Amino acid sequence: MKKLTTFLFITAALFVTVQSCTSNKIVINREIETDYDGKMLLGYQTKNQLLKLPYSQWYNEEHDQYQLDTKTVAELKKEKLSSYHLLVVMGTWCPDSHRDIPRLFKILEATDFPDAQLSLLAVNRNYQAPGGEEGPFKIRRVPTVIVQKNGREIGRIVEHPTTGYLERDLLEIIKTIRND
Repeated sequence: MKKLTTFLFITAALFVTVQSCTSNKIVINREIETDYDGKMLLGYQTKNQLLKLPYSQWYNEEHDQYQLDTKTVAELKKEKLSSYHLLVVMGTWCPDSHRDIPRLFKILEATDFPDAQLSLLAVNRNYQAPGGEEGPFKIRRVPTVIVQKNGREIGRIVEHPTTGYLERDLLEIIKTIRND
């Protein structure tokens, strides 16, 4: 009887351990339906989600029409933008995200920015993601582009680029850290 009790205890402990490990999976490309906003992306996303309806309606138009500041893009390449990590927090319900996220992706494409150096996080109207991933970053507005080097934030662009151009703001952030 003692062996049976021990066996049952170990089996139960293993079950709980397996359940807790599998429940901590990171869900990518989560989409929900809301009464107010219709379809909405939440949590970590890939760019491909933005290329699907209904998001592609605003994404493609802004991406295609945006005129890059080619001089600044060339400087970003020279300054090795690709050696930084970007955390981009957006809301698919947000007009500012509709404008700036496609522009940002066009800049990243022009600088050959590696996908592995980018994290795209979609939040709801309360600036929250399902798993609380936004918590450590204190997101108050979207879009927010956080530039990181060696796991440390070196600058961010919140809601609107201060220069009027995302590429110029990115360059200023990189040059600021280089000159410190």
